[in-house]
Amino acid sequence: MSTAVLRTADAWWMLTATGAAKVHTSATTTSELLADRPALVAAATSGDTVPVDDLALVSPVTAPCRVVAQMTNFASHVKDTGGDPATVPLTFFRKTSGSITGPFADVVRPAHVRLLDYEVEIGLVFGRELPVGTTVTDDNLAEYVAGLVVTNDISARDVQLPKTQFYEAKSYPTFTPVGPALVLLDADELKRFTDLRLKLWVNGELRQDMTVADMIYRPARALQTLTRFQRVDPGDLLLTGTPVGTALSAPPKPLAFVASLLPPAVKWKMFFKGQARNPRYLKDGDVVEATVATDDGAIDLGRQRTVVRYAR
Repeated sequence: MSTAVLRTADAWWMLTATGAAKVHTSATTTSELLADRPALVAAATSGDTVPVDDLALVSPVTAPCRVVAQMTNFASHVKDTGGDPATVPLTFFRKTSGSITGPFADVVRPAHVRLLDYEVEIGLVFGRELPVGTTVTDDNLAEYVAGLVVTNDISARDVQLPKTQFYEAKSYPTFTPVGPALVLLDADELKRFTDLRLKLWVNGELRQDMTVADMIYRPARALQTLTRFQRVDPGDLLLTGTPVGTALSAPPKPLAFVASLLPPAVKWKMFFKGQARNPRYLKDGDVVEATVATDDGAIDLGRQRTVVRYAR
């Protein structure tokens, strides 16, 4: 049965049927907490609880840690951005762990950014080290993945696209909201990964709604490739991609062909002029909510709610 771990600035908590039970542990990092199983088990059976609404929750994934992300990993998103799911490669990029923020904290758009986008994603949190060369399969995946979290891969598109790199555009402070809960899953529950549905709303309007069945490279395949070159440690975070529905989408093919013939500076000026008229990019005061759960509610990672603020 899944268990949900919560975190406040000064303590860890376990979600129970009656509220949140404090985890009596000396752990200060996610890695240390996952190693203290006796404390987690004791909290799960504790009757000494407080209302969850009384807690000021922060990210259950602590920094510093590795934050790795998969690029264009949902077939619907690949098609929407002009690609072919059958040929899209398995690609990773890094984000700074300094971009991690809480599930109810503000997302701050830097003053130089104009096109701020959202991407609801499932985050894998690791409970065991994966040295380079580790063999990962569907059968042993649960030995390495401790649990899952809701994440939002906030993106500055006008930084990302002309520079053709992701690191800066996705790494500003507050650009990775995480939580509210770190949901620890057993092997049988993790087998239901493809049943999880990702949803994201902006100001109450549903923008993204898709199950993991649309995912191209699922966790075992992704990790088998990642560990060819990248070590992964307990407490590290892997974002697994986003479905269709982001503000950014590909221009019509005729327009894209014409743009490909233009000098880069002219092409990007024309593209961003068009994108500036797109009302789906995030604006000051927008409320972004995200959930990940199975349709039957058996696995529920909770609901994230963040507000966009412009840096002054």
